[in-house]
Amino acid sequence: MKGAKTVTVNDRMQKGYRYAIAAPAGRGFSPNFKPELTPKEMLALGVFGGVYLRDCSKEFPASWFARAKFQDAGSYAHDPALNYFGVNASQPLSLWREKGWINEEHDPRGWFQWYCRYYQGRRLPEEDERQIKRWSLMRRHINQIKKHCRKGDTACRARQRQALLHWSYDSRKY
Repeated sequence: MKGAKTVTVNDRMQKGYRYAIAAPAGRGFSPNFKPELTPKEMLALGVFGGVYLRDCSKEFPASWFARAKFQDAGSYAHDPALNYFGVNASQPLSLWREKGWINEEHDPRGWFQWYCRYYQGRRLPEEDERQIKRWSLMRRHINQIKKHCRKGDTACRARQRQALLHWSYDSRKY
Protein backbone atom coordinates (compact mmCIF):
# COMPACT_ATOMS: atom_id res chain seq x y z
CA MET A 1 0.00 0.00 0.00
CA LYS A 2 1.52 3.31 -1.07
CA GLY A 3 2.48 5.55 1.86
CA ALA A 4 1.76 2.82 4.42
CA LYS A 5 0.83 4.07 7.85
CA THR A 6 2.81 2.89 10.87
CA VAL A 7 1.05 2.32 14.19
CA THR A 8 2.93 2.67 17.47
CA VAL A 9 1.40 0.90 20.46
CA ASN A 10 1.79 2.00 24.08
CA ASP A 11 -0.65 0.19 26.36
CA ARG A 12 -0.53 -1.96 29.49
CA MET A 13 0.98 -4.94 27.67
CA GLN A 14 3.12 -3.35 24.93
CA LYS A 15 5.37 -0.30 24.91
CA GLY A 16 6.79 1.03 21.67
CA TYR A 17 5.54 -1.86 19.53
CA ARG A 18 5.30 -0.74 15.89
CA TYR A 19 3.55 -2.24 12.90
CA ALA A 20 2.74 -1.18 9.36
CA ILE A 21 -0.71 -1.09 7.81
CA ALA A 22 -0.40 -3.04 4.55
CA ALA A 23 -4.07 -3.44 3.52
CA PRO A 24 -7.25 -1.36 3.74
CA ALA A 25 -9.25 -1.84 6.94
CA GLY A 26 -11.71 -4.72 6.68
CA ARG A 27 -10.41 -5.84 3.28
CA GLY A 28 -7.66 -7.86 1.69
CA PHE A 29 -8.22 -10.90 3.90
CA SER A 30 -6.79 -14.30 3.12
CA PRO A 31 -9.31 -16.35 1.07
CA ASN A 32 -9.20 -18.91 3.91
CA PHE A 33 -10.38 -16.34 6.47
CA LYS A 34 -14.04 -15.30 6.47
CA PRO A 35 -14.94 -13.97 9.91
CA GLU A 36 -18.66 -13.51 10.49
CA LEU A 37 -18.34 -10.48 12.75
CA THR A 38 -16.12 -7.40 12.84
CA PRO A 39 -14.19 -6.52 16.00
CA LYS A 40 -16.62 -3.61 16.52
CA GLU A 41 -19.61 -5.98 16.36
CA MET A 42 -17.97 -8.45 18.72
CA LEU A 43 -17.23 -5.77 21.33
CA ALA A 44 -20.80 -4.43 21.10
CA LEU A 45 -22.29 -7.91 21.56
CA GLY A 46 -20.15 -8.65 24.62
CA VAL A 47 -16.96 -10.69 24.67
CA PHE A 48 -14.22 -11.62 27.12
CA GLY A 49 -16.14 -10.57 30.22
CA GLY A 50 -15.77 -6.88 29.41
CA VAL A 51 -12.07 -6.52 30.17
CA TYR A 52 -10.37 -7.04 26.80
CA LEU A 53 -8.81 -4.05 24.93
CA ARG A 54 -10.05 -1.37 27.31
CA ASP A 55 -6.63 0.28 27.38
CA CYS A 56 -6.22 0.08 23.58
CA SER A 57 -8.67 2.76 22.51
CA LYS A 58 -5.93 4.88 20.91
CA GLU A 59 -4.82 2.02 18.65
CA PHE A 60 -8.22 1.24 17.12
CA PRO A 61 -11.12 3.34 15.78
CA ALA A 62 -13.14 5.10 18.48
CA SER A 63 -16.31 3.73 16.89
CA TRP A 64 -15.30 0.22 18.02
CA PHE A 65 -15.59 1.30 21.65
CA ALA A 66 -18.73 3.46 21.48
CA ARG A 67 -21.08 0.51 22.22
CA ALA A 68 -18.56 -1.96 23.63
CA LYS A 69 -19.64 -3.83 26.75
CA PHE A 70 -16.84 -3.13 29.22
CA GLN A 71 -16.30 -3.51 32.95
CA ASP A 72 -16.23 -0.31 34.96
CA ALA A 73 -12.97 1.62 34.70
CA GLY A 74 -10.39 0.36 37.15
CA SER A 75 -11.91 -3.12 37.42
CA TYR A 76 -10.08 -5.97 35.76
CA ALA A 77 -12.37 -8.69 37.03
CA HIS A 78 -13.89 -10.77 34.24
CA ASP A 79 -17.71 -10.41 34.37
CA PRO A 80 -19.53 -13.17 32.43
CA ALA A 81 -22.76 -11.13 32.64
CA LEU A 82 -21.21 -8.75 30.08
CA ASN A 83 -20.80 -11.58 27.58
CA TYR A 84 -23.57 -11.92 25.00
CA PHE A 85 -24.53 -15.40 26.20
CA GLY A 86 -24.00 -14.48 29.88
CA VAL A 87 -21.45 -17.22 30.55
CA ASN A 88 -17.70 -17.48 30.95
CA ALA A 89 -16.09 -19.09 27.92
CA SER A 90 -12.56 -17.79 28.48
CA GLN A 91 -9.34 -19.43 29.53
CA PRO A 92 -6.81 -17.46 31.59
CA LEU A 93 -3.94 -15.76 29.75
CA SER A 94 -1.51 -17.95 31.70
CA LEU A 95 -2.99 -21.06 30.03
CA TRP A 96 -2.80 -19.43 26.58
CA ARG A 97 0.92 -18.80 27.20
CA GLU A 98 1.49 -22.31 28.55
CA LYS A 99 -0.12 -23.83 25.43
CA GLY A 100 1.94 -21.65 23.08
CA TRP A 101 -1.12 -19.89 21.68
CA ILE A 102 0.29 -16.41 22.31
CA ASN A 103 2.80 -14.58 20.14
CA GLU A 104 4.28 -12.39 22.88
CA GLU A 105 6.19 -10.15 20.47
CA HIS A 106 3.26 -9.21 18.24
CA ASP A 107 -0.01 -9.98 20.05
CA PRO A 108 0.47 -10.60 23.79
CA ARG A 109 -3.32 -10.56 24.33
CA GLY A 110 -3.92 -13.42 21.89
CA TRP A 111 -6.13 -14.20 18.92
CA PHE A 112 -8.59 -11.31 19.21
CA GLN A 113 -5.78 -8.77 19.34
CA TRP A 114 -4.31 -10.42 16.25
CA TYR A 115 -7.74 -10.22 14.55
CA CYS A 116 -8.19 -6.53 15.41
CA ARG A 117 -4.80 -5.69 13.94
CA TYR A 118 -5.36 -7.92 10.91
CA TYR A 119 -8.76 -6.27 10.38
CA GLN A 120 -7.06 -2.86 10.48
CA GLY A 121 -4.59 -3.97 7.78
CA ARG A 122 -1.52 -5.32 9.53
CA ARG A 123 -0.06 -8.32 7.69
CA LEU A 124 2.45 -10.76 9.17
CA PRO A 125 2.31 -13.70 6.73
CA GLU A 126 3.61 -16.46 9.00
CA GLU A 127 1.61 -15.31 12.03
CA ASP A 128 -1.49 -14.66 9.91
CA GLU A 129 -1.35 -18.21 8.59
CA ARG A 130 -0.97 -19.62 12.12
CA GLN A 131 -3.88 -17.60 13.51
CA ILE A 132 -6.17 -18.30 10.55
CA LYS A 133 -5.52 -22.01 11.03
CA ARG A 134 -6.47 -21.70 14.72
CA TRP A 135 -9.62 -19.78 13.74
CA SER A 136 -10.64 -22.45 11.22
CA LEU A 137 -10.33 -25.20 13.85
CA MET A 138 -13.16 -23.55 15.82
CA ARG A 139 -15.66 -24.50 13.07
CA ARG A 140 -16.07 -27.92 14.67
CA HIS A 141 -18.10 -26.22 17.41
CA ILE A 142 -20.61 -24.97 14.84
CA ASN A 143 -21.29 -28.55 13.78
CA GLN A 144 -21.83 -29.57 17.41
CA ILE A 145 -24.35 -26.76 17.90
CA LYS A 146 -26.17 -27.70 14.69
CA LYS A 147 -26.27 -31.35 15.80
CA HIS A 148 -27.44 -30.78 19.38
CA CYS A 149 -29.51 -27.56 19.30
CA ARG A 150 -32.68 -26.36 17.62
CA LYS A 151 -31.96 -23.51 15.21
CA GLY A 152 -32.23 -20.19 17.05
CA ASP A 153 -32.12 -21.75 20.55
CA THR A 154 -29.31 -19.53 21.82
CA ALA A 155 -29.62 -20.95 25.35
CA CYS A 156 -28.50 -24.34 24.04
CA ARG A 157 -24.74 -24.76 24.53
CA ALA A 158 -24.28 -21.15 25.64
CA ARG A 159 -20.64 -21.63 26.63
CA GLN A 160 -19.80 -23.10 23.25
CA ARG A 161 -21.69 -20.28 21.52
CA GLN A 162 -19.80 -17.66 23.55
CA ALA A 163 -16.50 -19.30 22.65
CA LEU A 164 -17.47 -19.13 18.98
CA LEU A 165 -18.33 -15.46 19.41
CA HIS A 166 -14.82 -14.89 20.80
CA TRP A 167 -13.55 -16.25 17.47
CA SER A 168 -15.83 -14.11 15.26
CA TYR A 169 -18.37 -16.82 14.50
CA ASP A 170 -21.98 -15.70 14.89
CA SER A 171 -23.70 -18.75 16.40
CA ARG A 172 -27.00 -16.85 16.74
CA LYS A 173 -27.76 -17.91 13.19
CA TYR A 174 -27.25 -21.65 13.78
